[in-house]
Amino acid sequence: MKIYDELKARGLIAQVTDEELISDLINNGKATFYIGFDPTADSLHVGHFMALCLMKRLQMAGNRPIALIGGGTGMIGDPSGRTDMRQMMTPEIIQHNCDCFKEQMSRFIDFSEGKAMMVNNADWLLDLNYIQVLREVGAHFSVNRMLTAECYRQRMEKGLSFLEFNYMIMQAYDFYALFQKYGCNLQFGGDDQWSNMLAGTELIRRKLGKDASAMTITLLLNSEGKKMGKTQSGAVWLDPNKTSPFDFYQYWRNVGDADVLKCIRMLTFLPLEQIDEMDAWEGSQLNKAKEILAYELTNMVHGEEEAKRAQDSARALFSQGNAADMPTAELTEEDLAEGSIDILTMLLKSGLVPSKAEARRAVQQGGVAVDGEKVSDIQTAYSREMLSGDGLILKKGKKNFRKVVLK
Repeated sequence: MKIYDELKARGLIAQVTDEELISDLINNGKATFYIGFDPTADSLHVGHFMALCLMKRLQMAGNRPIALIGGGTGMIGDPSGRTDMRQMMTPEIIQHNCDCFKEQMSRFIDFSEGKAMMVNNADWLLDLNYIQVLREVGAHFSVNRMLTAECYRQRMEKGLSFLEFNYMIMQAYDFYALFQKYGCNLQFGGDDQWSNMLAGTELIRRKLGKDASAMTITLLLNSEGKKMGKTQSGAVWLDPNKTSPFDFYQYWRNVGDADVLKCIRMLTFLPLEQIDEMDAWEGSQLNKAKEILAYELTNMVHGEEEAKRAQDSARALFSQGNAADMPTAELTEEDLAEGSIDILTMLLKSGLVPSKAEARRAVQQGGVAVDGEKVSDIQTAYSREMLSGDGLILKKGKKNFRKVVLK
């Protein structure tokens, strides 16, 4: 199977500018493509994971990736998917975050012997002359057309700053610069970047009279239509100091039944034939699929040793409490408040404590854990999504366990 057909079969392709041209480029290893990463934190997270996997797949097929670090665009901030303005970062923080990205990306992409490049758009954006940009670039953009973009429409409700309004122009200029400097003929990005990517192809056509292509990747959404990669405590990071390999493993081990096979298809490198066989799995077999997903992704991000350790620890957690015979506490929608339940209420509803006062003491004394992670904040809450499927393993003390599920 050609790589383009494999991407389609895995459900990774959302929108393309020219399917025949793009399939020819990547099937024959003729694509020099880029994906941009704005350094908004000191670690990549699960939201970047699919892009990294795509870069790896395309490089394995003979194409040349360019990882574009947004040292320049990070000065502005992408308004896509935002209802508020991003916090401004100092140049020192942006540079630190860029350095962290480089280290993490090297685990996915082979940067040796010209097989891939890592560049920073600060190299050209920070030196641009404002009047020059207005004359040579701004003249090619229609404000009316820009305001129809989804990323801007969302921000218009609360007020779109002129600062953010320039983001599309900056991203388009990136493609234009990469096309000229490195022969970059293809841009990939999340489906929410479509308008920005089209702006880049249009700028290249208007300025240079040449064609460039764009393709968006399907966003990683759960069965409820929400972006995956978030927990009650925040994002799931690739940095082991921010999200431990065990917690990373557990995140994927606890995905919903309806999502596990989609995640295996989109994120792992398992053969499609093997995944097709899993499509018929149901019931307890889905738990096996979740273990496969969690192990494969943890192995990719943290290495085989950490993946095995996380898997062993997770299995020990369940076997210690004899998960198969573990008492189950079934919650209903009436037990949730605005779609979640706090740890004190969950302890009480599970029957592990007789009162909330006892629940509070147990948490404050460090005797409570959920899925192997100690709970120290009495305000900690767990969402409907986290309680669905296999639910959560709630532990009080050393020997008291409950499987907590939403009925």
